[in-house]
Amino acid sequence: MPGEPIGLDDEPVPVSTLPYPPIHEDKKFVVLSDWDGTITTRDSNDYMTDNLGYGKEKRRQGNIDTLSGKITFRDSFREMLASVVANGHKLDECKEVLRKNIGLDPGFKDFYRYCKGADIPVVIVSSGMTPTIRAVLTNLLDQEEAKEIEIVSNDVDVHPDGKWEIKFRHPSSGYGHDKSQAILPYRRLPNPPLIFFFGDGVSDLSAARHADVLFVKDKGDGENDLAAYCTREKIPHIVFKDFGRALEVMRSVVEGKKTAQEVLAAGRA
Repeated sequence: MPGEPIGLDDEPVPVSTLPYPPIHEDKKFVVLSDWDGTITTRDSNDYMTDNLGYGKEKRRQGNIDTLSGKITFRDSFREMLASVVANGHKLDECKEVLRKNIGLDPGFKDFYRYCKGADIPVVIVSSGMTPTIRAVLTNLLDQEEAKEIEIVSNDVDVHPDGKWEIKFRHPSSGYGHDKSQAILPYRRLPNPPLIFFFGDGVSDLSAARHADVLFVKDKGDGENDLAAYCTREKIPHIVFKDFGRALEVMRSVVEGKKTAQEVLAAGRA
């Protein structure tokens, strides 16, 4: 079945605990994008951890340890969120904090509306949790737009005592959510679309090699983990400041003015 995940190289396919939406089989282009710190101006899970959990220093060390292979993203991320719960913060409180403090990339609305008009699906592929993503999304976009954007992410288990924990899409994977599994089914279609992927951090490492055109967000706080990884691993990518600039580059490919190889060679939006 085209919508079923396929494995990376010889590794076993991670079993998904959550359903996938149908893939877009008849499209020429598809946009898959990370949410936190990519579509949003800051990472909501980092924000929760820094302000409600064990703090920025320990959280940042976890990111560095993930990049160097000392710990899996799944385990580091679980510890981050557990520190928020350990400090007594319920899920509804966290949603409200995020609504008040997480903003949208200034160019994303125009980017999304261009994609909609050009019949290019936009799918959020996130290592975050659907309930917190929806809470912020509905606060930042028109209700109809927020409702129609597909989200492929992890979920949350809320216990009777109010404590909560992340429910990973791929608990057997060191990524928790192996984002490559959102891309790879497109690869075996008879006429696969060109995949644009947008990301910024350690949660995007599994997807980085599998996009046709990889956009990597240049974050003002210096936490450019995906850019560092792609540079180290020699993965072609385009550094972008915001979706307004990324749209110019993407349009040049969609409208046939440039090839994917040409925009990747430029390296910056």
